[in-house]
Amino acid sequence: MSLKKTMAASAAGLACVMALTACAGDADNPGGDDGQVQMTFWHNATTGPGAAFWDETVDAFMDEYPDVTINIQAVQNEELDGKLQTALNSGDAPDIFMQRGGGKMAAMVRANQLLDISDLITDETRGLIPEGSFSANQIEGSTYAMPVAVLPGGIWYSQDLFDEAGITEVPTTIDELDAAVAALKDAGIQPIALGAKDAWPAAHWYYFFALRACSPDTLEEAASSMEFEHPCWVEAAENLQAFAETEPFNTGFLTTAAQQGAGSSAGLLANHQAAMELMGAWNPGVIASLTPDEEPLPDLDWFAFPEVPGGEGVPGAILGGVDGYSCWANAPEQACADFLNFIARTDIQEGYYRAFNAPTVNTESQAVIEEPYLQSVLEAYNAAPYVSQWLDTIYGQNVGNALNISIVDLLAEQRDAAGVVDAVNEAAARS
Repeated sequence: MSLKKTMAASAAGLACVMALTACAGDADNPGGDDGQVQMTFWHNATTGPGAAFWDETVDAFMDEYPDVTINIQAVQNEELDGKLQTALNSGDAPDIFMQRGGGKMAAMVRANQLLDISDLITDETRGLIPEGSFSANQIEGSTYAMPVAVLPGGIWYSQDLFDEAGITEVPTTIDELDAAVAALKDAGIQPIALGAKDAWPAAHWYYFFALRACSPDTLEEAASSMEFEHPCWVEAAENLQAFAETEPFNTGFLTTAAQQGAGSSAGLLANHQAAMELMGAWNPGVIASLTPDEEPLPDLDWFAFPEVPGGEGVPGAILGGVDGYSCWANAPEQACADFLNFIARTDIQEGYYRAFNAPTVNTESQAVIEEPYLQSVLEAYNAAPYVSQWLDTIYGQNVGNALNISIVDLLAEQRDAAGVVDAVNEAAARS
């Protein structure tokens, strides 16, 4: 099939894309005058192989479903959640869009903004994707998104810079990470890149310290009660504060962006200006787009977040999301479901892996994953005794934003550890 089909878009369709409006047909009358089903699709891959993948995948889908036209809009990752929520609340949302799950998805379900796709997932698709990946996109047993990639977090690092600093073993405890930071600084190398300008990358450090300090029961109870009274929440912030006092992050980390440009935190790692970055398993693809030759970083590797003594967390527990795609409640039901099943196919998932350099959920497609670091990610994820989604995803947009911002304040020495938890509880009380 041709993946480079060229289609003439109508002036109205182009206006929809440029204006970031959905212009979607409704479920009862989804087509235009010519009977064509029209849908809009928002994703967060704005450049490089990721953007090309979605263009080619949509073209391939339209080759197989000639009665469906999909207009694509790529929205920058840090802007996606806000623009999507505005579109959903206005009643003029994209038909298909990226779904992060957790409390953010639960809020959309409560507002009747998502299509329940439970009965629209084909038997073929269910045979390719483990039930655990679907469970991350379920509320009370109903499925509201098609999973595409499993993206656990951990520390990405440059083997060359570790070698230069004389680091022969990856850190497995926080004390060993402290020692690695000291060795890198002694070698004149910035230890850890951090894009705190975007807030959420800074908060990733708190999420992992909380995963080590708090038991699974405490994490899950907080998601239900939205109360953060257990002392482990303050303990996690204190542990992060103590780590930050060793000055492990790059110069100017508070004004460093996460994933845009050579000066971003991903760019610093891509260009050997820093040795490590804590990030999800989408990071290799981002890094590859920021190397001088826009090729994968040859010496890139990964290790799990170190263990932290004294906490109630389960050793080996891991954080990470399962990225998926949802249908708007008013989307053309069958056409949208056809597209979601299409992107779960093995050939499409293999293309996703090659474009994003990220682990896919389709078990057949995982057979083509060659990179040792991605194999390590999947091994740690599959062996983890407990897996949590990103905390800002679990606790929803309002609480999540308050958490992310308060962590930046902590790192900027404008808030103490107890103040982080106060800010989160205050946001939860307003939600």
